[in-house]
Amino acid sequence: MNLELLNAVFASVKTPELLGRYITNSHIEKCFNKFPESIISRIGISVEERPIYSLKFGNGPIKILLWSQMHGNESTSTKALFDCFNLFKNGSKITEHILNKCTLVVIPILNPDGAERYTRINANLIDLNRDAQDLSQPESKVLREVYNNFKPDFCFNLHGQRTIFSAGETNNVATLSFLSPAQDKERLLTPNRKVAMAIIGELNAMLQNEIPNNIGRYDDGFNLNCVGDTFQNFGVPTLLYEAGHFANDYDREEVRRLMFIAILKGLDSISKGVTEVNYKAYFDIPENEKCFYDIIIRNAKLNESDSNLVDIAIQYDEVLIDGEIQFTPKISEISKSNSKFGHKEINANGRILQMTENSVLNLGNEIDFVMLNNERISLKP
Repeated sequence: MNLELLNAVFASVKTPELLGRYITNSHIEKCFNKFPESIISRIGISVEERPIYSLKFGNGPIKILLWSQMHGNESTSTKALFDCFNLFKNGSKITEHILNKCTLVVIPILNPDGAERYTRINANLIDLNRDAQDLSQPESKVLREVYNNFKPDFCFNLHGQRTIFSAGETNNVATLSFLSPAQDKERLLTPNRKVAMAIIGELNAMLQNEIPNNIGRYDDGFNLNCVGDTFQNFGVPTLLYEAGHFANDYDREEVRRLMFIAILKGLDSISKGVTEVNYKAYFDIPENEKCFYDIIIRNAKLNESDSNLVDIAIQYDEVLIDGEIQFTPKISEISKSNSKFGHKEINANGRILQMTENSVLNLGNEIDFVMLNNERISLKP
């Protein structure tokens, strides 16, 4: 699969109805009329009786189950999936072999109530990715029923991650991250885990040409309550995808393009017959670390009489307001010397830092702008 060709075709298949971070059932339903009714199924309902949909593509013998927005506020992969769907619909030569070799069942929004509220959890305040054993929630039961009926050969568990993650203990942001989940407490390298690792190794090899040193690997600590660990435990190669941060891309439109490439490359590898032989390349990917804040203001004075210089770390809260996601800067840390990195860094050069003329900076404060010696600096993305 050719990286240059995928980048060239992306603009023509990007779904214009799906933009930004807030993606709900009402958004994806507007896209359904582009596709034959025969491929779209209503497979269940959520706690609040919103429909859960699946789409089916291809007619090959290799069965692949993909799901997105298990966490309602992780929407980047949903956008990328619909871009893939447009490519499938167009009968592109790029994906012809995938659809001939594979049958895909895709759940674009597993947690529609969480998507509506822009929350990780569902309407019963349950994290669906910790409900794989109890199956206490209707959304969890829907996914398991699809799994049992479809009997997939591979699973793609599509997520999004916060801006705090780095690829190793470096200043390289983890724009995409992957994991071949453990399937037992010993984290044994079983054949199905190795196959998932080999696929991720091929993804990494391609994507390093696009985002060198910006790919991370999640820790594989075992938790059978997690869906990926459970499906891996069932003996099915399961891949976790995490859409992260790209410079100045808080709407995650660049990361959407990268997820589009990563999803297609994963399907391509499977369709061409991946084996466990090359699994060791997986371990060349550095583990994720938490080395970033959204903003760090360095070398600031908090008042005229204080001779100490401090660093102020700021992290955005993502808040749903009138159908749009607003990024609210909040003070996360005030320290003498912060060893982490900021996606944006401001050097105060020893100047006095204030929120307004008479305010005091405290942890947890919202802080839309700062004043540096009467210079107003916005902290919004």
